[in-house]
Amino acid sequence: MSDADIGLVGLGVMGANLALNMADNGARVAVYNRTASKTDAFVEKAGPLAERIVPCKSLEELAAAIRPPRPVVIMVKAGDAVDAMIDTLEPALSDGDIVIDAGNSDFHDTRRRAAHAPDLGLQYIGLGVSGGEEGARFGPSMMAGGDKAAYDRCEAVFRSIAAKHEGQPCVAYMGPDGAGHFVKMIHNGIEYADMEMIAEVYGILRDGLGMAPAEMADIFAAWNEGPLKSYLIEITAKALATADPDTGRPMVDIILDTAGQKGTGRWSAIAAQTLGIPATTIEAAVSARAISAGLAERKRFAALYGFAPSAFGDALGSRAEAVKRLENALLAGKIAAYAQGFSVMAAASVEYGWKLPMTTIAEIWRAGCIIRSAFLTTIADGFAASGDTTPLIAMPHFADLIRKAEPDLRQIVAAAALNGVAAPALSAALAYLDGVRTARSTANLIQAQRDFFGAHGFERTDRDGRDYHGPWAMG
Repeated sequence: MSDADIGLVGLGVMGANLALNMADNGARVAVYNRTASKTDAFVEKAGPLAERIVPCKSLEELAAAIRPPRPVVIMVKAGDAVDAMIDTLEPALSDGDIVIDAGNSDFHDTRRRAAHAPDLGLQYIGLGVSGGEEGARFGPSMMAGGDKAAYDRCEAVFRSIAAKHEGQPCVAYMGPDGAGHFVKMIHNGIEYADMEMIAEVYGILRDGLGMAPAEMADIFAAWNEGPLKSYLIEITAKALATADPDTGRPMVDIILDTAGQKGTGRWSAIAAQTLGIPATTIEAAVSARAISAGLAERKRFAALYGFAPSAFGDALGSRAEAVKRLENALLAGKIAAYAQGFSVMAAASVEYGWKLPMTTIAEIWRAGCIIRSAFLTTIADGFAASGDTTPLIAMPHFADLIRKAEPDLRQIVAAAALNGVAAPALSAALAYLDGVRTARSTANLIQAQRDFFGAHGFERTDRDGRDYHGPWAMG
């Protein structure tokens, strides 16, 4: 009986939680997992929601259970596994059916798959899903790209399971082919930068100001009541306040200092470089994770150089003054990171013909996703007032915030540099803000060098034309 509203393949943590979310919000869901016992266990644990779940032992059974045109969500590891699943699933589907890749796929792969889908008689959606395990179960933020008609067929289900901000579902159509996965990728790039800057502030509080985790927890909790209010600040406060049940020590003190990454932050940095857009704060965050991975090497170099960070003393004023400076520095860095992320999306929108809706992106990031924050309402309002192509730092509200917060960012970066506390993302944010506000840069010398060794030519300030050369002394 074809009465399921949607199908889902892949009952890992994210897939299982999405299926439960769909069932919880009234959808009838057909589910399949390659390991049949996992499907059985999932249904058994679903409790009352099992009434709206159709367990399937084959992909043919899955397809037969869904009302056409059949939307099928696939939740498998990004990369070759997605292509393999599409190849396996395609014979069970019919013309006009919809494949929805809800994993963290590279947007280039999504563009390729979307272009190939019509050859298979299928429609394709690349669905960026943010919010982690909890978001998948109780309401993620979702960014869809691909066939608009396919999105329209699935929109009711998507809206029902999405996080809500003041009643507004945090899901929207971004544009054709890879637009949804691109926006999700940039979300993750901003997330990398946000997390790294928070970690750098933690490092300054720990190594520069000598604070214990419990004291820091109170500071982050207080910041979560102000302009930095966000999910990441909230969970940072909670993480710092948590004790290890085995030792009684602060949990953060016994966690190994090597950070993992799955690739989306790196992809964001590569996309920015490819598009020629500075995203230096995101790049610094990606590099910082790579440096953290070399734990043995870091210990060897620390011993080789006899190096350890120094205490700041009163370099930032009193303890209360230092905390306020750090709050302002983090706010200025956050603005820089978001400005870079939205600039990358604006460039991609033109490059790929997507017409990305910047106001809508900021709105659907306000709940469900990892970078959700009160800050995003201000961004959405800024784009609504100034237009989707306006750089964030050109908006009057953000320009005012930067003018007020930037001096403290400068003081924090300077104190960190002088005392050997690594703050790469905060430093990159400051350099970015300084760079984009410099009316006459030093690139004129670079152009002179390029012409000297490669005859690349340059433009002059005193006459028109683009291909001038210098009378360089070659000897």
